[in-house]
Amino acid sequence: MPNVAAKPDPRGWFGPALALVAAATVLRLIALAFDHTDLFVDETQYWLWGQHLDFGYYSKPPLIGWLIRAVTELAGSDAPFWVRMPGAVLHGATALVLGALAGRIAGRSAAFWAATIYVTLPFVALGSVLISTDTVMAPFYALALLFAHRAARGGGLQNALVAGLCAGLAFMAKYAAIYLIPGLALAALVSSAWRIGWRNALAMVVMAVLVIAPNIVWNLTHDLTTVSHTMDNVGWVRTGAMLNFDSMSDFLGSQFAVFGPLTFVALLVGYGSWGDPDKRGLTMLSVPPLVAVTIEALLDRAYANWAIAAYFAGTVLVVLVMGRRWRIAALVVNLIIAIAIPLLTVLAPWPDPNDEPLLNRWLGRVDLSDQILDLAQTNHVPIYSANRDILADLYYAGRDENVVIYAPNPQRRAQSYYEQMWPLPEDYTGKLLVIATTPPDCGDGPVAPLAGLDATGTWAGKGYAPYLVEARCVRSQN
Repeated sequence: MPNVAAKPDPRGWFGPALALVAAATVLRLIALAFDHTDLFVDETQYWLWGQHLDFGYYSKPPLIGWLIRAVTELAGSDAPFWVRMPGAVLHGATALVLGALAGRIAGRSAAFWAATIYVTLPFVALGSVLISTDTVMAPFYALALLFAHRAARGGGLQNALVAGLCAGLAFMAKYAAIYLIPGLALAALVSSAWRIGWRNALAMVVMAVLVIAPNIVWNLTHDLTTVSHTMDNVGWVRTGAMLNFDSMSDFLGSQFAVFGPLTFVALLVGYGSWGDPDKRGLTMLSVPPLVAVTIEALLDRAYANWAIAAYFAGTVLVVLVMGRRWRIAALVVNLIIAIAIPLLTVLAPWPDPNDEPLLNRWLGRVDLSDQILDLAQTNHVPIYSANRDILADLYYAGRDENVVIYAPNPQRRAQSYYEQMWPLPEDYTGKLLVIATTPPDCGDGPVAPLAGLDATGTWAGKGYAPYLVEARCVRSQN
């Protein structure tokens, strides 16, 4: 039977929290309007996905592409502001959802602080100036937790179905939402507050499966493309495991920057608070992603953002752990980071220690693409490159240009979305503008560059040059 114990009084937190979250979101959107950075390779790829709507893509599920397409269509613009705009809004919504969850568990003070702490977290600040699958997953993951808790506390079938719907949408944003399965199961095992009953659990699972079914079918009909890419990311599956303790320590160290130094300490303390059933449940919801990715880092390598799913329940847990002074100290530290991140995007390319801008990898992308596109138009030829970053930048920068862009023809299976969608046709016999670091050799020695490229920012010193060659020469290099 569902647990129907008396709930804490959560009333009175929403108005103040909404005002604070709305103010943070508006300030982030203002900063975004003055952002001087270019879209990163992942962001341009997500935008490109949105131009070709489908139920799945090469490396990720489809929701981020759909979202960017919807926003840019409504705005009537594909400018970087509109591509990135959903980030700040989605994180603001997530903050309020986690506030509602914290309010149900521990009352109005916890609700207000959960929303406040979340909206100032470092990964939230970064996810508000760059669009990512983590950001799109965030509100749906948090909603799945909220409605699962409601179902367990007497909310019944309707809340279980909504929880399943939200879990499915989270999965359609990023496959890391799979951590909801072990998290909710372990939470139910250790805390009655998360036991939704077998009927509700089945309803939740069925609803989630219905939501993700189109992506499952897409994968099955596209040679399990996304699964293969995921296996590439989990490198030890293909190449064998190794014990990389430096990688593991680097990953764990990075989490102090991702979640905030004082908040991450509070999270670790919360994991040890086993006597409190509320904290036990939240711990079980938070631990699986962090443990799984730490093991991945030990066996191969892991990026800092791979455990973001740990920090939705984790935010509520740290609020329960921290006293007032600790909360204020954590808020101040996080605010410094949260203000610095958008400020740096506005000030870019400054600061530039040693003549290399701090945000170098987000600069110079459009400039190089514009030069390449101009050369292609002048010479009336398609562009060809094997570099995923170059291709991503070109497709976005050339969105309004009548220039054909090709990727390599896959030898066994596509190594990128560009090889999957726009490989060099086997019957193409004309010339190509090849962008590469090594001159093609068409039989008479290395070909001389067609022109020089003024590469700045991320491309400075990388040695990319344009070469005008016949397509058969390109094929002979592969």
